[in-house]
Amino acid sequence: MPDDLDFLSEAATGSLSVTAIIFYILWVVAVWKIFTKAGYSGFLAIIPIVNVFFLVKIAGFSAWMTLLLFIPIVNFIFGIFLAIRLGERFGKSGVWSFFLLWMFQIIGFFILGYGSATYTKKS
Repeated sequence: MPDDLDFLSEAATGSLSVTAIIFYILWVVAVWKIFTKAGYSGFLAIIPIVNVFFLVKIAGFSAWMTLLLFIPIVNFIFGIFLAIRLGERFGKSGVWSFFLLWMFQIIGFFILGYGSATYTKKS
């Protein structure tokens, strides 16, 4: 009996890993286009942590603020600010940014990257 449970556990872990890889690939494809719109190389979207570093820069924050994403609770709040600021850079409203760049990231990033939104760098 324990062998059956081990098999189910391994199958669940394997399917979760495959799902995570698929979502990461989709995220990279969406962010690649955002990077190119903002004037950065799309290859930066492939490298973990570096891609978030440049996403924070595109949003207009200091790149050092990426470290806030590693602090529990603070990362939750900073993620909302990051989504709203990123949306502003592409001409989207705060509500749009909250729902599509924070809650449903992949959908929002595809809309920003492959839609008609243009990046405007603000001082």
